[in-house]
Amino acid sequence: MNPFEGKNIQCKRNDAIDSAIGFVVPFGVFTLMFIIATIVDFVAK
Repeated sequence: MNPFEGKNIQCKRNDAIDSAIGFVVPFGVFTLMFIIATIVDFVAK
């Protein structure tokens, strides 16, 4: 048994879920920034 895999595992969540959240959240933030910039550009014309 791996000594780092002790009996006190702090987090048993799936890493794929954390990876998906780590991709989707920044993607959503940048998409929101792009939408806001597009609206500001459209209103400024």
